[in-house]
Amino acid sequence: MDIDILGIDLAKRVFQLHGADRRGHLLYSSKVMRTELLSVVRKLSPHIIAMEACSSAHHWGRCFQEMGIEVRLISPQYVSPFVKTNKNDANDAAAIVEAASRPTMRFVPVKSVEQQDMRAVHRVRELLLHQRTALINQVRGLLGERGVIIAQTPAAFKRALPEILAKCEGEMTRTCQAILTELLEQMRVLEERIARTNKWISAFMKSSALCQKIAAIDGVGPITATAMVAAVGEAKEFKNGRHLSAWLGLVPRQYSSGGKSRLQGISKRGDTYLRTLLIHGARTVLRYAIGKADSRSRWLQELIARRGHNRAAVALANKNARVIQALLSNSDSYRPPIVAC
Repeated sequence: MDIDILGIDLAKRVFQLHGADRRGHLLYSSKVMRTELLSVVRKLSPHIIAMEACSSAHHWGRCFQEMGIEVRLISPQYVSPFVKTNKNDANDAAAIVEAASRPTMRFVPVKSVEQQDMRAVHRVRELLLHQRTALINQVRGLLGERGVIIAQTPAAFKRALPEILAKCEGEMTRTCQAILTELLEQMRVLEERIARTNKWISAFMKSSALCQKIAAIDGVGPITATAMVAAVGEAKEFKNGRHLSAWLGLVPRQYSSGGKSRLQGISKRGDTYLRTLLIHGARTVLRYAIGKADSRSRWLQELIARRGHNRAAVALANKNARVIQALLSNSDSYRPPIVAC
């Protein structure tokens, strides 16, 4: 049985397999338990394995690549149009094979263990930041009910709270002080954990040549650099820089018909976290672009005057994304803009 492409509908315990030849004819269809998957695949020995790019796909992809099998991961949104009639595991596996057989299909590269480590640190850091924000908002709400107002930033919160805790008069009772002290201790623990994740990111930054290369770009720091490398690696699956910026949702959304081109706001497709980091980094660059004479600063100053601060930040983020793709996909180093005399 010469299986050219084997589609696997991934799950926690029971996997659905669908094997086909070069013409797409069904050769094998079966359900396999998790503990038996590797042995069954080794016995079938397909030329290509196709899976949806879900949470465990990269783990299985690495296992199959070690067997010498080509692995194709497909975004689930590209598989769903090929599901015939009702949705079930068998139809899903058949749809994966059909989608992977298309000559114009786009595939997701299999991530390495190091990339997933970077990704995990960023996810934990993002979770801790959300928890810190929720805690600050809770304290601000409790104090607001007692007529005490604190600014929204974490720095202002940490400056104001000790002074508030020192007061024990009026509506600031000892019970309220005890509650606030408990929440302040919880915030201290969160701050320590956030600092620990920052150290991990710094360690990844020092050990990765790709991260160091793209961190030379203005507006791209250690957090953005490690997040980008964790997500796209060497970015060779993107044809050019515009494809990466489109994947990040930094290009205009198009709604064109009848030869009339209509461009709307940015599409906001792809990874929201990466897009947010690039735009926030661009905003930092805009703050220091005023008064500088290099070509990019002049371009940004003119763009801010013509289109506004927000559009200028997105435009710079788009440009940085294109530069990142160029740097990751070849051996060139970043050349900063030349300052005009």
